[in-house]
Amino acid sequence: MATFFISDLHLGSGKTEIQSQVLEFLSQEALHGEELYILGDLFDYWIGDDAPTTEGLAITQALRRLSDTGVNLYFIPGNRDFLVGRAFAQASGCRILPDPTLIDLYGVPTLLTHGDMLCTDDVAYQRARARLRRPLFLRTYLALPKSWRGAIARHLRRQSQAHTQQQSLTIMDANQAAVEAALQAHGAKRIIHGHTHRPAVHYFSVDSHPKQRIVLGDWDRGKSILTCTGEGFHFLDPQIPKPRFNHLLTA
Repeated sequence: MATFFISDLHLGSGKTEIQSQVLEFLSQEALHGEELYILGDLFDYWIGDDAPTTEGLAITQALRRLSDTGVNLYFIPGNRDFLVGRAFAQASGCRILPDPTLIDLYGVPTLLTHGDMLCTDDVAYQRARARLRRPLFLRTYLALPKSWRGAIARHLRRQSQAHTQQQSLTIMDANQAAVEAALQAHGAKRIIHGHTHRPAVHYFSVDSHPKQRIVLGDWDRGKSILTCTGEGFHFLDPQIPKPRFNHLLTA
């Protein structure tokens, strides 16, 4: 059996091709796995479990059908959908995990995160991230009418897009020191994350111990799926020239 990892689909209006691809994946390939981890930004925005979009409802129902077959589903919220809650979890069959989460992936201690917490060079983003996750803001926002929440979400998304255009690619990437610190803090050999939309497999050492960072891709150019088994892993992504790597790390 296999374990699948996906992230950064950014599903919403106007994403019909990506919607079709993920529905196909959930109804076909994913059936051959035992676990599916969604590492955030499944949706382009999520303004509360009481206000799902049409696309959100379709994906939620597809996830539930997959869960009902016995596949275990896990979800780490991203910066676009950090408001997913218990109602979504119950409807979809997903278990919501904290960010980050440490798992044992076929014998390798592996840290899972959406990835935005690693982009510490983007100080302005990190400050905004902290503000938006304050309990007082969350309670106040979720108490607003749905139309107001939608307008605020669209405004914040425009601000984010403008900020992204003004920043260098280096600043918006994961900070290597932050990556190493996260691995050390959790006793992990590998970290898997999304957010940066730069699919790759990075090998490096920390205190002479081999480490690995796998970055998931978005689905704008096609499916981006990391498939892990006890034998190795296969990384399907249009930007990955060599899709097969050995996942085993020496002690």
